[in-house]
Amino acid sequence: MGEKPRKRGPARLYYFLLLVPFAALWVPFYNRLDPVLAGIPFFYWIQMAWIVVTVLVIYTVYRFEHRDGGRR
Repeated sequence: MGEKPRKRGPARLYYFLLLVPFAALWVPFYNRLDPVLAGIPFFYWIQMAWIVVTVLVIYTVYRFEHRDGGRR
């Protein structure tokens, strides 16, 4: 009952970082065999690299979202 509505701050532009992993969905980007990394064709190792990139992007957005220590 006596709660004040939260004010909407500036646009949270860091949410646009979540669009970065969608670049991995563009098939012509990774549909090739060269360059080979440690004997692994590009097609396979770039998919594994995108997993790491996606985790880092989601973690970054999470940290931006919770940078005030969870006090909301």
